[in-house]
Amino acid sequence: MLYPELFKQLESVRWDMDKDIPWAQFDASRLSDEQAQTIKMNAITEWAALPATEMFLRDNRDDSDFSAFMSIWFFEEQKHSLVLMEYLRRFRPELVPTEQELHEIRFEFDPAPALETLMLHFCGEIRLNHWYRRASEWHSEPVIKHIYTTLSQDEARHGGAYLRYMKRAIGKFGNEARAAFAKVGVLMASARRTAQALHPTNLHVNKALFPKDTIQSRLPNPEWLEHWLDQQINFDAVWESKVVDRILHNLSLLMDGRFKTVQELNRFRKSLGPAPAAA
Repeated sequence: MLYPELFKQLESVRWDMDKDIPWAQFDASRLSDEQAQTIKMNAITEWAALPATEMFLRDNRDDSDFSAFMSIWFFEEQKHSLVLMEYLRRFRPELVPTEQELHEIRFEFDPAPALETLMLHFCGEIRLNHWYRRASEWHSEPVIKHIYTTLSQDEARHGGAYLRYMKRAIGKFGNEARAAFAKVGVLMASARRTAQALHPTNLHVNKALFPKDTIQSRLPNPEWLEHWLDQQINFDAVWESKVVDRILHNLSLLMDGRFKTVQELNRFRKSLGPAPAAA
């Protein structure tokens, strides 16, 4: 089982909201209303760990090890939402999300193949790590800069934990797992070819609710994410290439390949033949 070891590792670096966030360094002159609004949107988006955890537990009922790990992931992701809300409560109380705004993004996701979902969220952690690193650079207020750096480090550790479960899956399922991971990897490393940001919170997950079946579509400002990325934190092609490089690098290590480009990963995917129905 991976859960006991991952619990010990993540517990050893867990930060304390009262002791490890430098609240006393807050500088009101360095926080704009525009910046504060983005913090609210991210606080709500992070609340999406709730429906995501419900999805993971439902779709991994046969995997108690991974399901137990969800207790760590869920706790730490909800803590992200909480620390952003605490920041607003202290310094912009009028922007604290309402309970209804938070509840609005709790809806059921359609069942999906567990291996593909695992890879999707692995890529999501890599992407969010880079988004938050860029957000920390964009902000000028010291406390929120520290918070975004802290969250980005958590997301990196979560990605590492998912990678451990992906390695285990290849040991169990072989090419079925490789095909699932390569398929989603090609999609998630091709963001420059799409009109939208490729992250789990921005993907359609419930046909019955379409088009209001993404996390972002249920925010108070559904257009916020693209504006935040393009106009505010300026997540440009240089930063996008860093995300793609990390995805390809990790898949290369995972599958003993050398994927320098998405095209090379796609050729590898095709070499595996048709993906098994269970994948």
